[in-house]
Amino acid sequence: MKNLWNRIREAAPLIHGITNYVTINDVANVLLACGASPIMAEAPQEAAEICAGCDGLLLNLGMPRPDKLEAMILAGREANRLKIPVVLDPVGVGASAYRMDSVSRLLREVSFSIIRGNLSEIQTLCRNTSSRGVDACREEGTTEDALLGLAKELAHQTKAIIALTGPTDVITDGDRTYSVYNGCPMLSKITGSGCMLSALTAACVAASPQDPLMAAVTAVTAMGVCGETATNRMTEQDGNGSFRVYLLDAVFRLTGDELEVKARYET
Repeated sequence: MKNLWNRIREAAPLIHGITNYVTINDVANVLLACGASPIMAEAPQEAAEICAGCDGLLLNLGMPRPDKLEAMILAGREANRLKIPVVLDPVGVGASAYRMDSVSRLLREVSFSIIRGNLSEIQTLCRNTSSRGVDACREEGTTEDALLGLAKELAHQTKAIIALTGPTDVITDGDRTYSVYNGCPMLSKITGSGCMLSALTAACVAASPQDPLMAAVTAVTAMGVCGETATNRMTEQDGNGSFRVYLLDAVFRLTGDELEVKARYET
């Protein structure tokens, strides 16, 4: 984990992000903060060409449109052809039939290294059920074993690493599984923490494409550690706006040594 995080700053991977308008600025800034570089190109006419010059691809469903979906597919196919790792964030996939159809098409036409989502999103992908909005939720009575079962099921279905994020984060390839305990409630109080995490995941897997499982674990743990650092910096006068700034600062200042010391996870 330590070496992988440090490798991002050494390699400075270029990440092509077709992402969410609501959070695109935060996505770009968190990539810069961790040592990667962002490029955002969603016109179908250039998506594949831009992707060909990058080290990683992030596809965030965000606010879907037909031309954006087409760009995602073109970029994803080119990434697959060139063996560039691809991360999917199926934002609000259960909120509408159009979102579900869009993600279903992506899963048919693009191979993903990592899929990162909250419980409602992973549940929807596994069960093809509907959910409300895009925020994380946990159904009453959902056990840790049930969460793990969902993540493993989707990993086997998609052949991708699944990073299911929530109070306890679960990352699995269907056989090997990590539970990550870092994090803080304030991460749910800002728009875009999930999008930023998916961007960190893309940076990590671009820096270590041969080990997407550990890349996902590193990204999820780093985001949790940085959330804790940002929370500890807050005063009584600070609110979620200050937390957002402190979170970016924490990512910028996080070292591999600090991550190794503060990581709380188990296999």
